[in-house]
Amino acid sequence: MEDADIDHAAKAGAQARVSNAGQVCTAAKRFIIHEKVADEFLKKFTEHFKALKIGDPLDTSTTLGPLSSADALKTLTKQVEQAVKNGAKVHVGGKAVSGNPGNFYEATILTHITRDNPAYFEEFFGPVAQVYVVKNDEELVKLANDSNYGLGGALFTKDMNRARKLATQIETGMLYVNSPTDTAPELPFGGVKRSGFGRELSDLGIKEFVNQKLVVLAAKS
Repeated sequence: MEDADIDHAAKAGAQARVSNAGQVCTAAKRFIIHEKVADEFLKKFTEHFKALKIGDPLDTSTTLGPLSSADALKTLTKQVEQAVKNGAKVHVGGKAVSGNPGNFYEATILTHITRDNPAYFEEFFGPVAQVYVVKNDEELVKLANDSNYGLGGALFTKDMNRARKLATQIETGMLYVNSPTDTAPELPFGGVKRSGFGRELSDLGIKEFVNQKLVVLAAKS
């Protein structure tokens, strides 16, 4: 949102996109930014991406590791190529890393993705971020909900009342405010739409493994 702490949002967003090279179900994938702070956010977001160090995941100085397989790299490469072919612009990155043993892909930011672009409805399971710009909360909710998926989301704003209102309108199973989507044993985990149904973890998750018995005592007639 336009009132967010942009430094915090850009740093948290970058970490949420490239954690485990973006191969996390709750990794941030679509970034929807208010037009008033879009340029500032994109500038700082890009700086975080450019500062990443690609390398051996066993090296403690590495901040961007490889994809899980050659097939995963091939799929991601094809997705980005198709996105660009259909009008998306590569703001940074955009290709596989050559000269490095392993299946590495550059930390990539795509902009100017329209609804008729295949990328709009696809999940990129790798370090590729999609950035969208909106004018107001109504456009935000419409774009956020125009998805076949709905696992988790995050809102960055200083207005908690606004955050509560938007949280009820955004169609995700989980929504965090001023923090990337995360998980903990005591918090129910799960999504809506094609992101599934039911919940893991917390008392809701425990009940998935319990057969509760119903006993009904009818009143004597």
